[in-house]
Amino acid sequence: GNKMVLVIECIIICILFSLGIFIPLYKNPVGQIMSYPKKIRERVESLPQYKDCIKKKEKFHLLIKMISIFIFALILYIIAYMSGAKTFIQVFKYVFTIFFVVNLYDLLIMDLLIFRNIKKFRIPGTEDMDKEYKECWHHIRGFFIGIGIGIIVSLISTLYIQIFNIKKLQYVDWSHNEKY
Repeated sequence: GNKMVLVIECIIICILFSLGIFIPLYKNPVGQIMSYPKKIRERVESLPQYKDCIKKKEKFHLLIKMISIFIFALILYIIAYMSGAKTFIQVFKYVFTIFFVVNLYDLLIMDLLIFRNIKKFRIPGTEDMDKEYKECWHHIRGFFIGIGIGIIVSLISTLYIQIFNIKKLQYVDWSHNEKY
């Protein structure tokens, strides 16, 4: 039933999430510099070949994340709504469940299993920093930050219920009301 739909949605979203992270990361690891452990970021910032591109990345990083949160919240709201979640609590739980599953997948599979072990994702000039790439706490901390972001995205998703309900009210046909 509904749980199977949720499982399938989680799997599809994890696959899309993987592609959205790994394709740009594979092409240009520096593009994802803000997600790397602190010591690796500091090394990259100290390397002359990356000076210009990092300053530009930092400026747009937060703005892109903020816009993404609202877009993801809308997409997840639509998925939740199409899957039968109609109330504040239903949408919140549905969206948070999807977000939590993707966050857990990100930690266990993408960060701890893949990112830490595949050298292709290492930024040129940091290849010797094996200990820093293998370090777990950066990713575990990111997981807990992700839970907080998941709560925010879930709350924003519930706001879309209100927005779309207001839109529905505007289309109600009031003409059948009794005349006084």
